[in-house]
Amino acid sequence: MTNSKAENKDYLHVDDYFIDKANSEGKIITNKKLQKLVYYAQAWSVVLNNEPLFQDKIEAWVHGPAIKSLYVKYKDFGFNPIRKDISPTKINVISSKTKKLLGSIWDVYGKLDAGYLELLTHSEKPWQDARAGLESHASSDAEITIASMRSFYSEKLKETSTK
Repeated sequence: MTNSKAENKDYLHVDDYFIDKANSEGKIITNKKLQKLVYYAQAWSVVLNNEPLFQDKIEAWVHGPAIKSLYVKYKDFGFNPIRKDISPTKINVISSKTKKLLGSIWDVYGKLDAGYLELLTHSEKPWQDARAGLESHASSDAEITIASMRSFYSEKLKETSTK
């Protein structure tokens, strides 16, 4: 991308950030875990920064929120860890504001494994609402909307602020 604010156009630098973070800390990151981290980054950016990080559609798949093109990008790894070296230039184009958000997402959700993150997203309203009326193993491309993320996670933030 030629735009210096590329992180606002698609998920690509968000995924690079999380893969780089996992590499630098010697942690495992799979496609499923990456999908959930990117989802939470988008949700919390909408709440905390009042803007989405990227424009890609997040879909309510059987195993939780997913971006189809991100899944395809790392599909060859299957359930195995993603092994990829990230160029520092890919991380350097991310704004400091976005890096701060992504660092917070990593601190909260990065320590959790993919299975736990899947269960967590399944327990939350945005994924549930997008899959309303579907069988548990039915495939779906139903969108988890920005509005549903904003509503649910704003309420979560209020709940934690009053404790």
